[in-house]
Amino acid sequence: MSMHKISLRVNSREHELAVEARRTLADMLRHDLGYTGTHLGCEHGICGACTVLMDGQPVRACLVFGVQADGTEVRTVEGLADGEQLSDLQQAFSDHHALQCGFCTPGFLLLAEAYLAETSADALTEAQARELVASNLCRCTGYQGIIEAIVATARARRK
Repeated sequence: MSMHKISLRVNSREHELAVEARRTLADMLRHDLGYTGTHLGCEHGICGACTVLMDGQPVRACLVFGVQADGTEVRTVEGLADGEQLSDLQQAFSDHHALQCGFCTPGFLLLAEAYLAETSADALTEAQARELVASNLCRCTGYQGIIEAIVATARARRK
């Protein structure tokens, strides 16, 4: 078993660990570091439940090897809130009933957070939000609440 020593920042916290070359970032986050908000659904990169931000960009943690995260900044759903205070996006998901079982929610939150941080979002339309969320799967909500939450957050942030 080939082990590789890596270091990375997860939610602004430094971590050093030894990981197998074949261990995924998702497994490393969940099992080695305890960030269980990163959910594993399909393990093929299709569902988006495992989406995290790596150096600010959304990635499917089930498709990235842990060793590829060496020297990077990773943000998981646990890094969105400020202690017990939900982020504006998390609060919008709650306000707009954008979750039911919640399994896919971390992936949607991080996907939307990356998009909103990267774009001015001045004119984020429902159609653009719908296109954004098309890359993640949800079996419970019908997506409308998720779209409304993202659009509401974009509008609130531009004020």
